[in-house]
Amino acid sequence: MPKILLYIPAKIIWQFLFLLISSSLYAQEREVVDMNFDWEFSMDSLFKESKMIDVPHDFQIDLPWITPNVPNSYSRYSLRGFKEMGTGWYRKSFVPDTTWKDRRVLLDFEGIMLVGDVYLNGKRIGGTDYGYLGFETDIAPRLLYNRKNTIVVKANTMSETSARWYTGGGLYRPVSIVLTSRDLYFNRYPLYITTRDNRFVNITVEMSFQNKAKKSDLKIRIYSPDGQLVAEQVTSHKRHTSSRTREISLPEIEIPSPQLWDTEHPNLYKVIATLLREDGSIADEVTETFGIRTVEFGPEFGLKLNGKKVLLKGDASHNTLGALGAAAYPRAIEKRIQMLKQYGGNHIRTSHNPYSREFLRLCDRYGILVVDELYDKWTQQYAGGRIPWQQLWPRDVPEWVKRDRNSPSVILWSLGNELQQMPDLPYNDWGVTPYILLRDLVKRYDSTRLTTVAMHPRYRNWDTDNLPADLALKTDIQSYNYRYMYFPGDGRRFPWMTFYQSEANSSNMGPNFFEMDLNKVVGLAYWGTIDYLGESLGWPAKGWKEGVFDISMQPKPKAYLLKSLFSNEPTVHIAIVENAKDERWQISLQQSENWNREPGSTVSLYTYTNAEEVELLINGHSQGRKENPTEPKQRNRILWEKVPYQEGKIEALAYNNGKIVARHQLETTGEAVRLVAETDNSHWKADGMDLQHIDIFALDKKGRRVLKADDELSFEVEGPARLVAVSNGDITNSEMTQDAVHHLWNGHTMVILRAGREKGKVTLRIKSKYKTFTVQCQTS
Repeated sequence: MPKILLYIPAKIIWQFLFLLISSSLYAQEREVVDMNFDWEFSMDSLFKESKMIDVPHDFQIDLPWITPNVPNSYSRYSLRGFKEMGTGWYRKSFVPDTTWKDRRVLLDFEGIMLVGDVYLNGKRIGGTDYGYLGFETDIAPRLLYNRKNTIVVKANTMSETSARWYTGGGLYRPVSIVLTSRDLYFNRYPLYITTRDNRFVNITVEMSFQNKAKKSDLKIRIYSPDGQLVAEQVTSHKRHTSSRTREISLPEIEIPSPQLWDTEHPNLYKVIATLLREDGSIADEVTETFGIRTVEFGPEFGLKLNGKKVLLKGDASHNTLGALGAAAYPRAIEKRIQMLKQYGGNHIRTSHNPYSREFLRLCDRYGILVVDELYDKWTQQYAGGRIPWQQLWPRDVPEWVKRDRNSPSVILWSLGNELQQMPDLPYNDWGVTPYILLRDLVKRYDSTRLTTVAMHPRYRNWDTDNLPADLALKTDIQSYNYRYMYFPGDGRRFPWMTFYQSEANSSNMGPNFFEMDLNKVVGLAYWGTIDYLGESLGWPAKGWKEGVFDISMQPKPKAYLLKSLFSNEPTVHIAIVENAKDERWQISLQQSENWNREPGSTVSLYTYTNAEEVELLINGHSQGRKENPTEPKQRNRILWEKVPYQEGKIEALAYNNGKIVARHQLETTGEAVRLVAETDNSHWKADGMDLQHIDIFALDKKGRRVLKADDELSFEVEGPARLVAVSNGDITNSEMTQDAVHHLWNGHTMVILRAGREKGKVTLRIKSKYKTFTVQCQTS
């Protein structure tokens, strides 16, 4: 056969070679490299003694308790959870891939507690003076290729007076490297997504042109909650001669048949934004979720979501996670949100600092309404402690607002907490000028939400005319901690005010809910619904113990009073009174579910209910019926005094319209004879991050939980997982939360396992006086 010669014009060959060379010169689109694993950690020394850890990591939770000399005493460590302050050192080495050359290499920390400094190859490259917010730094100019590069992080908890609660310490949030092209890229938090009339979407984009990049096509795709492409838009943009960074407002996009976001239907849309070079290749791409919803505040109705009245029913507490300390595990955060929803809640106030980004993603997904708070006090002491607060806030506000503004869960910005009583605040006007400065900077980055400050509403005018503090007259929403009794009077004098009980105490649970005009207020957040480390009222309590859930997230009896307030689900629960109030703090009564009493004794008890009436029975014999009180001070709490104890069963029956709608019973139990375990994560991922919470209960021969069981248990783990925390719920317990030996308390303890990065069967072996007991789980 004759040879066939194919002629290709030189022009085509050169174009092909140009595209081939260009594709190798132009870096590929955005890539995120996980840097959470295999860090070397050393406490208070430069790696003289070290161990390997994975992020998230709280080094302070590992430190021994600082035991006061006098029992029940209050020391300088009480607020910080009786843990020593200190410095944690982290080190990680890596060899950069040669494909990173000619790319931006952004080292990203979501948070370093409490203040942090970062070094690369011995030189400081960045840090944070307020560990609740993150930062990024481009390390490309300092990278050494074909050689080992070393990152060192110094995390300092500062002094015991630098915070009013347990903060934890270290790399407690994710670390990553973000790779982008150097010629054309999106900036940090580049998308600002807002909606109008629950139908139209507006997007502002921040991007940078560098080197020879002069123009770009910006492609926007929007996907519905069920994954369908519902809108697509392509616009062209040029680099300005005066600036290489552009903030571009795109044409408004109408969404067909929009699915709204609310607390019961948290529908999330997804935006994919793509930067295209002149040759059509992808320079950068980012993804963001958002919700279509409207939020309105007003004195006549409080809060409306999508035009419907909504009452905030929620929690205000710190971002720590019990036995895990401050380490921000997504699964631990999710478990708490699920529990709040289960008990009827719809709201969290992030007291008194920004929580993790994953927290807000989960709130978006579960339909939780968030009051997003930036600071506690506007002082150096309580805002990191390293630099003056006046130098801090201009950097913090943009990072905070741009990070969180696309979350539909965020409905209000809170700029501080209980600070107006401090006359030495900047500008010496009781917080008014700092608030205005903060508010105006917030509006620069988000014009869609109002701002507030959580406060005790008097102080300056306490001894004069009993008017609200000056700051309360300036905030968009009047957020009062505990002082809900001022709502009616302040509302009459200032009819434009809209009220929110930003902290409510659990000791007054019920009255502080029903005594508000629920049709007009925004709602409330109960302080510390889950017990937490820090803010102890005295050793041996390691922290706050007045929640309605213990620190292992087991419900106390009063959790069902909370449920009766927050939920429409018919509820009744027996709570036996064990002792009187702590008069110093008016702490709630100590209650139990213990129906093992002394023969011939009597008890006082409450039945918590949202039903019309309750009947109490002992071994089937009625002790009478009582109506649910209509008075706000007693509503949903029916008191039964001098109830005679009889071995057997006590039962509460709740009635609506004469029909039983709910019931609860307690029984006299025998001795514990066995253990049973409950796992919480049927989709345990082998990603090195996911958690499995395992609750272990002591049961008698009839399968009833034995509250008096306090036996010692020991734990061994086999397979691709490791034990990261143990908690029996007793805030006074002095056993270390990472120890593999722990006692039962109230017949319970909880073990938390962290998955490895390999799939496989995990066995938890539990040794006790009963017998060796195993729990098997699977990571996938």
